[in-house]
Amino acid sequence: MRKRSVQRVAAIHDLSGFGRASLTTIIPILSSMGVQVCPLPTAILSNHTGGFETFSYVDFTDYMQDYIDGWKKLNLDFDCIYSGFLGSERQIQIISDFIDDFGTEDNMVVVDPVLGDNGTLYSTMTQDHVSKMSRLVEKADIITPNFTEVSLLLGEPYEEKITDHKIKKWLKTLSDMGPEIVVATSVPDQGEGKDTNVVAFDRRSNTYWKIQCRYIPASYPGTGDAYTSVMIGSLLNGDSLPIALDKGVQFITQAIKASYGFDYPKREGVLLEKVLEVLNMPVVIGGYEMLE
Repeated sequence: MRKRSVQRVAAIHDLSGFGRASLTTIIPILSSMGVQVCPLPTAILSNHTGGFETFSYVDFTDYMQDYIDGWKKLNLDFDCIYSGFLGSERQIQIISDFIDDFGTEDNMVVVDPVLGDNGTLYSTMTQDHVSKMSRLVEKADIITPNFTEVSLLLGEPYEEKITDHKIKKWLKTLSDMGPEIVVATSVPDQGEGKDTNVVAFDRRSNTYWKIQCRYIPASYPGTGDAYTSVMIGSLLNGDSLPIALDKGVQFITQAIKASYGFDYPKREGVLLEKVLEVLNMPVVIGGYEMLE
């Protein structure tokens, strides 16, 4: 098969007309990293829901299969399938079928199991949603849950702090469900401060990686989408897993620092436009460590 000149990602997420989150974050990041993004919307919103009191919402579920069938007629194939927010249990089944149809031994399936944050389910999610998401996780090569989603997928109580030993055990259990690589974000640090960690398990090498994320007193929607997008772009460009993890942390840290000094509503997300060029600059690697 002829090698493609530009790698291609099917990005299955919601689309918000205003606010930097989901597809409006994923597309510019991956494009800046030399990757073509083919969006498959799960919902279309006037603006994302983080911090906004009102928004219009169009559920795209009834249109997704026709959309996918159009791609089948074009005989499209992808180097990566990347799913995020899925607004209904029915959508989970649609994406499961999509992975069956478009997944191959050579491409990479990444599932961000969007379910909740800060210890609780999102208001639109139910336990049935969690159960069905667990079955979608089984089909992934890589999953990128936040710490809350790790506990939800495992049915474990949410903890304010967690030891390295326990998080390693949890990630191993998630990997046993199917994915070769589990990347957990926003994992509470064992120390006294508010720092968090990205902790990953790679079953292929039986290796655990940890990267500390220094606390910055600001919160922006869409940073999880941005982090996973940088990680995917890095892997598709040939970087190793720990380097891809490190690049994601460094980019998000720089994006938050670049945004923090400006006086604008944080609900609009980080100022991506000011930091996208960083993605093509040399990066000093060394923030990751191997967990024994």
